[in-house]
Amino acid sequence: MTNAIRTQPDFKFLHTHLAHFFALGFGSGLAPKAPGTAGTLVAFPLYWLIRDFSLGYRFAIVTLLFGIGIYFCSKTNQSLGVADHGSIVWDEIVAMMLVLTFTPRHWAFWILAFVLFRLFDIWKPFPIKQCDAQFKNGFGVMFDDILAAIYAILCMQVMVLWLISKH
Repeated sequence: MTNAIRTQPDFKFLHTHLAHFFALGFGSGLAPKAPGTAGTLVAFPLYWLIRDFSLGYRFAIVTLLFGIGIYFCSKTNQSLGVADHGSIVWDEIVAMMLVLTFTPRHWAFWILAFVLFRLFDIWKPFPIKQCDAQFKNGFGVMFDDILAAIYAILCMQVMVLWLISKH
């Protein structure tokens, strides 16, 4: 990795390339503590912008953001000289937007969705940890968070069905 800075990115780095700006979650990835959590929170206002689109359009937008995220994350990792730098949070943003796509529109469910996604993203149950170790570059960075999102969505749907059955 030539010209890699191999240091903690800062606001100057954030603005050296558009891919860095997005990969670092508009600056949220520069948070000194819990940058992944800060990045996950960025998903909420972004999702709010597309919340009234049909399910198909919301899913298409998230899929597009995943695709371009592969480039953003690859470019930024290359510049930083590491395989998956902690300041890269585009993966959390896109994955949380996917979770919100399948979450009922109520603040309590959105909090639950946030907690579930962060739990699975940090815990990395099978096969997330194995995929994280096997897949590298931008795809690997993005893919393990999508798997965490799928776990969160499945748990959310089970809870919603359980709540419906109680009424």
